[in-house]
Amino acid sequence: MLAGIQTQPIVRRMLGKLALTLFAAATAFAAPAQAEDITVWSWRQEDKAAYAKLIAAFRKHHPDINVKFEAFEAANYNTVLSTALAGGTGPDIVQARSYGTLGVGKPDYLVPIDKAMIPELANFPASALAAETMRADGKLYAVPLASQTMLIIYNKELFEKAGVTPPNTWDELVSVSKALKDKGINPFGNGTATAWQNETLVGALLSSQIGAQFEQDVLAGKADFTDPRFVGALTKLNEIKEYFAPNFSGVDYAASQQLFAAGRAAMFAGGSFEIANFLRQNPKLKLGLFPSPVAKAGDPKLVALYYDGGYAINAASKKREAALKFLRFIGTPEFGTAFSNELQNISPITGVAFENPLLKEVATLNQSAMSYIMLVNFRYQEPTGSVLLQSGVQKMLAGKATPAEIGAEITKGIATYYAPFKK
Repeated sequence: MLAGIQTQPIVRRMLGKLALTLFAAATAFAAPAQAEDITVWSWRQEDKAAYAKLIAAFRKHHPDINVKFEAFEAANYNTVLSTALAGGTGPDIVQARSYGTLGVGKPDYLVPIDKAMIPELANFPASALAAETMRADGKLYAVPLASQTMLIIYNKELFEKAGVTPPNTWDELVSVSKALKDKGINPFGNGTATAWQNETLVGALLSSQIGAQFEQDVLAGKADFTDPRFVGALTKLNEIKEYFAPNFSGVDYAASQQLFAAGRAAMFAGGSFEIANFLRQNPKLKLGLFPSPVAKAGDPKLVALYYDGGYAINAASKKREAALKFLRFIGTPEFGTAFSNELQNISPITGVAFENPLLKEVATLNQSAMSYIMLVNFRYQEPTGSVLLQSGVQKMLAGKATPAEIGAEITKGIATYYAPFKK
């Protein structure tokens, strides 16, 4: 009896603990798994609202993954990112640059990827994948994000007012520019005070003059930048500078944009990325596009094309599996279509449906393209081809150097690391 009385409290305590254990187990089984958080870093602060929608679309497929999009000022992004990566920190997913070192310096900071990990890479052209391949080791590290096209954007209403139509040849471009100026209309909004805009002028205005064969010859070691095709194209640019923005050497990028967006210039030599910006500033603009004018009728019309960034996995991330799922989503036509139509930008993914007729036109022009030559081929060691071209064109247009001198300077600078130029 005494033994029975003594054991009852013990049994009750044991049964109570067992009930609590079973209840906890049942509750844990019934509760949804806690969502995993991953972070994405970007230099595109202006894209935050669009990415909220893109991330919401991703979460329909992966409700167990929260994605935090953090954007930094573009000018500071490389410094912020490289500092974090060097310290073994940073985001789970990195928006990387294109070409050369992808803006991160060395391969150790990122996770190499391939089609076994991300089958969606099959949706991209080989040239897009090459853009996100590290030159140091030849491995692919990022899923490509966008392509950009260098061309001429024009104001249809100002063309109509001046009674001109988009030119096909260089001589026609000169005639159109003169007719616009005679009507009191600034032909081009472009200025040259911002260095990188000088490279833009070359890509947008001179690609058809330079030609895809010249690029191939340079890469094959059969030509350099003293070639008559390149020097001759620079000569054409020097001849048309009188039609740029008034006092163009003191006009920076922001002022150039404002001049065109306000309807005070008829043409803008720039990138396809300008389309959304111009329409955001002035939704009433009626815009048209045309490629670099040719030397003579019948020559192939070309635009200059490059790929603009991609997304990679930080090697220090402890959430690689979740990050990989996001990268796979970025490679789908669903993402590409939403990205293009939300941000008015060209996705290189096969099967994208563009709503904006201007983007459709850019995609068509891209079928006849050469590379944006310096960025794509010579922006991986110092002095970069871009810096050499930008400073050279700036001097040339200011009357401080000849086209031939610029070609020689560019060749000499690149020869410090490019074997075919070492003679």
